[in-house]
Amino acid sequence: MSNFVVDRFRGTWIHGAIRNLRFLKQRLMRRSDGERILLERYIRVHGRRPDLINPRTFSEKLFCRMVALNRRSNPKFTKLADKYAARAYVASRVGDNYLVKLLWHGKDPGEIPFDRLPEECVIKTNHATNQTIVVKRKVDRSEIISKLCVWLKSNYYWSCREYQYFHIEPMVMIEEYLKNLDGSGPLDYRFYCFNGVPQVIQVDNHAHDINPFYDTNWNQLDLYYREGALRPAIARPPNLEHMNVIASQLSEGLDFVRVDLYNIDGKIYFGEFTFTPTAGELRLHPESWDLKLGEQWKMSAVI
Repeated sequence: MSNFVVDRFRGTWIHGAIRNLRFLKQRLMRRSDGERILLERYIRVHGRRPDLINPRTFSEKLFCRMVALNRRSNPKFTKLADKYAARAYVASRVGDNYLVKLLWHGKDPGEIPFDRLPEECVIKTNHATNQTIVVKRKVDRSEIISKLCVWLKSNYYWSCREYQYFHIEPMVMIEEYLKNLDGSGPLDYRFYCFNGVPQVIQVDNHAHDINPFYDTNWNQLDLYYREGALRPAIARPPNLEHMNVIASQLSEGLDFVRVDLYNIDGKIYFGEFTFTPTAGELRLHPESWDLKLGEQWKMSAVI
């Protein structure tokens, strides 16, 4: 239905009926549209169709996972993708001392106790990525509430067709702001784990403008996927072995998951679980790494 027709009846009961029809169509066509969009994305990124019969590369297996999830939800993936629900899982596996301190959580942004929050904190939603507000100074409370209200009304699945987010009930989380003794923000250590075994570690920052990878002994690799991003030498964390153990324990029983950890002056914190990195828009360089990591991924199921 054309936008001209929609605009013509805006503000009338007809406009409401049209919106309801669009909503219904979106739900009815969710699976088929999702698979089409995912396939188009894969072809756009890789310039070819994936092998769905015998997937061998990491990117092909990642695509197969996304299509399989789009067809049928995985309750465990949904639980672990939920940043709030994942906290209980992490506590049960490695202990709650690896959790960032939770200052407040709730479904109504209007109830946020701003007067009782520290000057520095992190406000985010539990059901999506890139929905984070870092508070370091006096803020416009009404602006934050308005932004959170918009985020809470969204279903993140429709953004990139990652079905593990579809059934998460949105809420707001406010956590302690992590920083090193020198005042710098934390680096994000992303462990690519296969059946409980970390294989490579990506280091990221808040600006997402670096892209170095290391093996689990902290030898820098030629692997990267962000074109033009810097790949600086990052100092080896003094407790790297402990981080490997935590990533292993949290990923046990999962054929592939990326476990994100922070390391603040030697104190390890859990970040999040990621089942479909970059929503499948991941082209590894050199290309040989696509096959290397694919060989590590012993998929529990193929579409």
